Amino acid sequence: MQLPDAETLCRQLAEQIRPHLHPNTVLIGIRTGGDWLARRLHTLLGLKQPPGAIDTSFYRDDYGAKGLHANPQRTNIPFSIENTPVILVDDVLYTGRTTRAAINEIFDFGRPASIELAVLVDRGGRQLPIAARYCAHTLPEPLPASQNLQLEQTEAGNLTLRLIHA
Repeated sequence: MQLPDAETLCRQLAEQIRPHLHPNTVLIGIRTGGDWLARRLHTLLGLKQPPGAIDTSFYRDDYGAKGLHANPQRTNIPFSIENTPVILVDDVLYTGRTTRAAINEIFDFGRPASIELAVLVDRGGRQLPIAARYCAHTLPEPLPASQNLQLEQTEAGNLTLRLIHA
């Protein structure tokens, strides 16, 4: 499978978002790929407020079965969520469970005016009624569960997509 260029997709995603920005819109990236993407979108969109980053490890509905993620990171939301339009950013949308967990965590910080989802790639395979408002690329056919699509960041800061076979 030929994967699209992540840098091109990132620019396309910024152009989708740009016309819908409110003056006080904030970005929150889901760690780790969504965090990298949110930082890049922040720069491309020229937003004043730095992006937040969220780790959903303790909010996952499979936490009891799988335990703690191997490398949990601290959630960092350096702004008020109250009555603020939020764009939740993730690299790859799959089942919708990570998005659900992130929304639950965001509400622990306050009541946003709205939450919209922006993703680089929709790989198909939804288990929950979650859809991205902004999506740079949708795979023509859902990936099998034995394959993962992963966003990586090089030392130079460039974003790339990689297909991983489990």
